[in-house]
Amino acid sequence: MSELNRPICASTPPMGWNSWDCYGASVREEEVRGNAEYMARYLKSYGWEYVVVDIQWYEPGAYSSQYRPFVPLEMDAYSRLIPAKNRFPSSAGGKGFKPLADYVHGLGLKFGIHIMRGIPRQAVHAAAPILGTSATARDIAHPNSICPWNTDMYGVDPEKEGSQAYYDSLFRLYSEWGVDFVKVDDIAASRLYGYHAAEVELIRRAIDGCDREIVLSLSPGPADLEVAQHLSRHANMWRMTDDYWDHWHLLYGMFERCEKWAAFAEPGHWPDCDMLPLGHLGIRSVDGGGDRYTRFTRDEQITMMTLWVICRSPLMFGGELRDNDEWTLSLLTNEEVLHLHRYGTGGRIVFREGDVTVWTARDEEGQAYLAMFNLGEGPLVSRLELALAEAGESFPTAMDLWSRCEMEVHEGAVVVSLPPHGSILLKLA
Repeated sequence: MSELNRPICASTPPMGWNSWDCYGASVREEEVRGNAEYMARYLKSYGWEYVVVDIQWYEPGAYSSQYRPFVPLEMDAYSRLIPAKNRFPSSAGGKGFKPLADYVHGLGLKFGIHIMRGIPRQAVHAAAPILGTSATARDIAHPNSICPWNTDMYGVDPEKEGSQAYYDSLFRLYSEWGVDFVKVDDIAASRLYGYHAAEVELIRRAIDGCDREIVLSLSPGPADLEVAQHLSRHANMWRMTDDYWDHWHLLYGMFERCEKWAAFAEPGHWPDCDMLPLGHLGIRSVDGGGDRYTRFTRDEQITMMTLWVICRSPLMFGGELRDNDEWTLSLLTNEEVLHLHRYGTGGRIVFREGDVTVWTARDEEGQAYLAMFNLGEGPLVSRLELALAEAGESFPTAMDLWSRCEMEVHEGAVVVSLPPHGSILLKLA
């Protein structure tokens, strides 16, 4: 199918759960099912739908976010990694992820997986066959193209005969399993080699050759603005940051990234701020600081959600959903806020002076929104004009969408009082 005729996939920013922030590389089937059940019961009606199994689901001995180097991985006869049966019992007998995907689909949700770019090293060393070609894994491998933090794969040399056949066979398998979302890692901004444009194109062609709509997510960041057009043509979402955790300095730095990338958000193509490190984190993931509840204050949590929403980043919850308290659930089920995320347009910065910044957006019907952020270390009291100068409009009313309270408007402005690291999101009328 040509690019022009391809239907829009991810027409709105994807929303879901990813296993990395709480389980690292070690998530098990019962944990995926449990989080899917929670999503179906409490979040599906608000637009949350993707359940994503992150890295190394093919590694039988994975125990945390720390990788075991050069260990045997579960693989089929055609150089394709398959789920570890001890961790995903329903995959036994060659079923792969189909039983788990069927279960997730039965809940009215969608199923996703994480993969590393390239071809398994063990397949290369064994010169294992590739479906649909006489070339072997050794023939198409690029042994000098490696990930510096994970030993599972060699890169694929796009110039070699059989490289497209390998990726085609991979995504046909995922399509047969019922996969709706694939996150490809070490590809958007490899620490050793930069952006792997040619491998991205192999993957895009492989997805386009499937009879299933599959969202393509690329990691990690920061992706370079120089490749923005290539990303937009080939991916549905791409990270603009390295792994993001619950530290204020990382959230502070995200504002500059969002300022640069917000203009590229459009139906089917979404710059990605990375996962939301909220709720119960680090259960078996030591990278972010071990077993804990989020270190973000409540004000910082609202600030993060407001930024992700107004710039329309995908929303991927990172914590163990079943341990959510009422506060965390309330962040994920605010209908007015999620309306802006789903139907917003033109989200952009309109003012920044020091640590005070203001963003604006509209929804598809022209409804106007303003967000003010206090990124400083002290409280802020400020007069916020309810006017969009470029449209010559002013607004007599303003509702705070997080508190669901009407603001007192005086002479076309409201007085905003924000704590350190706090924010407010206003709907104007």
